[in-house]
Amino acid sequence: MGFSQKLPTSQRTDDPLMSIQETTLALAGILQAATLVKQVARQGLVEQSAFDSSIGSIFKLDAKSCEDVYGGLTGVRLGLQHLCAALEDSNKRDLEVLKYVFSIMVLERKFIQDTPMTRAVHSGIETIAEQNKDIAYTQMVMISQVGKLYVRTLSTFDYRIQVVGEQRHLENEHNANRIRALLLAGIRSAVLWRQKGGTRWQLLFSRGKILASAKQQLASISR
Repeated sequence: MGFSQKLPTSQRTDDPLMSIQETTLALAGILQAATLVKQVARQGLVEQSAFDSSIGSIFKLDAKSCEDVYGGLTGVRLGLQHLCAALEDSNKRDLEVLKYVFSIMVLERKFIQDTPMTRAVHSGIETIAEQNKDIAYTQMVMISQVGKLYVRTLSTFDYRIQVVGEQRHLENEHNANRIRALLLAGIRSAVLWRQKGGTRWQLLFSRGKILASAKQQLASISR
């Protein structure tokens, strides 16, 4: 379940309940990355545990399940919370975050249709992981490497994600790299979402099922 277009048959599921749980979790992963992008751009700060999980998801190229991609349900708690808010009450929707979500989904479609690009990103992630296997991925050096990978690859598309925020935070190089790394994490979750059967039609016609699944998964974290 890495940066590829197709999901191995052994990892597919025909169980509708399992399918909605998995697409919900991947969708929450996109929202979490988008929320963290806003935090960095507006405040220069992030919820560290959520940030660690989102960045870690980039390197889970051979994860056995959606939960494993995020290090368990707790790793995507922030995303599940924002997903519930967005689906349950229109007054609680963060339009800035949803704009990033939409942009990530648009860029993901361009990315996944470009085989050389997907291979370059996949190879780049493997190289970074190998170079930093003895260093925690939250360290500045790895974030910088991931940010540079994003610049070399996804930022070369004609379509670019426009991030808004406080100029002093956006001009900080470490923050810029954190934002790029989070956008790549969002792309990773968007790829996973489609691999697991997620579509825009599902967002339109299965909102109730997605909300129920998100609430159920949040409740399981609290037990």
